[in-house]
Amino acid sequence: MSLVVNKVDFAAKLNENQIFSAIGRSADQLGVPCYVVGGYVRDLILDRPGKDIDFVCVGSGIELAREVANSLGGVKVTVFKTFGTARIDYKGYELEFVGARKESYREDSRKPLVEDGTLEDDQNRRDFTINAMAVGLNKENWGQLLDPFDGLSDLQKKIIRTPLEPAITFSDDPLRMMRAIRFAAQLNFDIEPLTFEAIGAHAARLKIVSMERTIEELNKVILTPVPSYGFKLLFHSGLLKVFFPEMVELHGVENIDNKGHKDNFYHTLQVLDNVCTMSDDLWLRWAAILHDIAKPATKRFDKVHGWTFHGHEDRGARMVPGIFRRLKLPMDERMHFVQKLVRLHLRPIALVKAVTDAAVRRLLFEAGADTEALMMLCRADITSKNGEKVAKYMKNFDLVENRMVAVEEKDKVRNFQPPITGDEIIQIFKISPGRIVGEIKEQIKDAILDGEIENDKEQAYQLMLKIAEKKGLTKPEI
Repeated sequence: MSLVVNKVDFAAKLNENQIFSAIGRSADQLGVPCYVVGGYVRDLILDRPGKDIDFVCVGSGIELAREVANSLGGVKVTVFKTFGTARIDYKGYELEFVGARKESYREDSRKPLVEDGTLEDDQNRRDFTINAMAVGLNKENWGQLLDPFDGLSDLQKKIIRTPLEPAITFSDDPLRMMRAIRFAAQLNFDIEPLTFEAIGAHAARLKIVSMERTIEELNKVILTPVPSYGFKLLFHSGLLKVFFPEMVELHGVENIDNKGHKDNFYHTLQVLDNVCTMSDDLWLRWAAILHDIAKPATKRFDKVHGWTFHGHEDRGARMVPGIFRRLKLPMDERMHFVQKLVRLHLRPIALVKAVTDAAVRRLLFEAGADTEALMMLCRADITSKNGEKVAKYMKNFDLVENRMVAVEEKDKVRNFQPPITGDEIIQIFKISPGRIVGEIKEQIKDAILDGEIENDKEQAYQLMLKIAEKKGLTKPEI
């Protein structure tokens, strides 16, 4: 992503949107200085303005919000008294109002002690110079840029830097370390050396931040076009080890008898980047992150075959729920989707060696509606630097996918529904629900998937009678 720093005529930009003039008039009427601040100003300069706009006034942000709401025709104001802020949702914009304030922090908490302050105090408490710029909205300073920390210059240099001493900034609020890396990843910026050094020195402070907030920032990194950049910053700063040690354990290469394995950390990052060229789905990206997560636990050295990771796909699938639970990720169908892809990610590769209809049916049955996602992950998993080898694997995957399409058209097993239900078996043989019903259903399913019978009601019915007879069941006479 290439971002251009523009020379912005802020007054002209503000004149384009009636919201700013309405807020400026309301501020003048109340006699309070008011500014648009932070990310909106930054993104205006980068020509990527959004819909979330923060306003700071030297006074009561809640009173200003109410005055603005009246000037806009009596729109609703949502007040957050605990935080001294107010929000207006207006024509697709989310407008946040707060009074200028200064903050101080206790050692054991990232929740600040807040008191009223000046605009300078408010800019001092901002996380980074590129987020500390403000533009005046009052009549006397309409469109004037206030940039005390030279954030505009840092935008031009593509640098993330703290306004104050970085050790103070990160010690006060450790979440800012995650935000520094998130902004670097989103904007493709560098982190200024002293700022990055301070992240490493204070990485352990991240432990006082809730996991939910940490993962919220991590997910924003994962959703960037090239998330490997953000992960490398997390790894080298020491932050990744604080909250995601399982991923750090993938790092490193061990050699025995001059035989080494690939570095699974960097392989995982390449797979993740590869997936990102195919899909922007967050959970498919998480599947890429976790697809080899059990390799450290399953690593073995064999004198003949070298390094092996037998069963890492099954072990990894069993690890997924625990990782999701600890990282406060959703324990619902999204977790099950990731778990399924981790468990199945080697299956299509195995099919390359022997593409049989029975094996394809099994894979389609197990992958179901997630077949396309699984194949994207498998293609992304080919990370060899040998172009001919990659081309060969991709061609083989084409063959597998073509066979999948043909088998699915013929057998309809992808969203498989049993031709004979458990209720029908119970009704036909006048038996109670139990193990034997499940065994009959399972044998019918296996016969269909193995190609012994077609996915057809009559064929399944005849097979059911044969299975039942072997189990001593007979169909009662009517």
